[in-house]
Amino acid sequence: MVIKEALFYKKVKSGEVQCLLCPHFCVIPENQSGKCRVRKNLEGTLFSLNYGRHTSSNLDPIEKKPLYHFYPGSKILSLGTLGCNLSCSFCQNWSISQAPETPGDEAKINSLTESSTPEEVAEVALKLKGHRNIGVAYTYNEPGIWYEFVLESAKKVREAGMLNVMVTNGFINPQPLKELVPYLGAANVDLKSIREDFYRQNCGAKLAPVLEALKIYKENLLLEVTNLLIPGLNDSPQEITELVDWVVRNLGRDTPLHFSRYHPDYRSSAPHTGVDILEKAHQIAAKKLYYVYVGNLEHNPWDSTYCPGCHQKVLERSGMKLLKSDLSGENACRSCGVPIKIVGSVTR
Repeated sequence: MVIKEALFYKKVKSGEVQCLLCPHFCVIPENQSGKCRVRKNLEGTLFSLNYGRHTSSNLDPIEKKPLYHFYPGSKILSLGTLGCNLSCSFCQNWSISQAPETPGDEAKINSLTESSTPEEVAEVALKLKGHRNIGVAYTYNEPGIWYEFVLESAKKVREAGMLNVMVTNGFINPQPLKELVPYLGAANVDLKSIREDFYRQNCGAKLAPVLEALKIYKENLLLEVTNLLIPGLNDSPQEITELVDWVVRNLGRDTPLHFSRYHPDYRSSAPHTGVDILEKAHQIAAKKLYYVYVGNLEHNPWDSTYCPGCHQKVLERSGMKLLKSDLSGENACRSCGVPIKIVGSVTR
């Protein structure tokens, strides 16, 4: 197994180290790992255990991230690893995000057969360019805890003239994030709730750092936000309204917001999100935001993009497939000329 000395930590007392990558600020004794389970103190030095190791690598539609306003219709090489710095009871991808199961257990990391260097990531991305690939997405689990590999790979991908995106929970400290964002073109951040008690009780984390990260992303690149709606936990009209209002005030009306349908998984037995809940959430948000979507729903009437000026459909989608564009070459509505918040060209 390849391991690499971690960035963003300091040595404290009696062989302990403190990780400074995320807001947990884990103080880690020798031979133990932090809450993410993939950063371990070995003889007073903090190492990334999952450097270069990945569970998944696929060429995905960019819309799968979901990113609807970043090179629509294109593909992106998507990579993921093991671990996460949250412990969400409702995790929809728990088989990789919550592994290794216990701190210090590297069995699953050792069993990974797929590995790559940052140079190889850039080479593969370039080879896929003929398949409409625009770059690399760090996704599937939480890429923030894969920081060293993501940072080095993002630099190589950018040097190769391609793009990087993050699909993330946003639970990262400002300084590491500020060093990473110059190499990114877009991000989708999963804002799980707008309430502190939700993060504390259901995710083992805090809300405030996520809100700070959202602002940093918005200042530096194309940002889209996802909110997974879970019946009985964060789906009330009042909470949805609070979340939408925060996005409007702090990120702007042009920030795309995706409501995602939950299904029972991991430690959560709440029923599937009702279509009526998703419809109500869309109604609330669409009154204040220009671009509102619903995901994880078949026969979905809310996955196309509409002009905020004349309300004509400008990007028609079915699931994760872009079917039709009615945008001009300047990414403006053909009907009324209003600019649409799109980064990059549309691929059809």
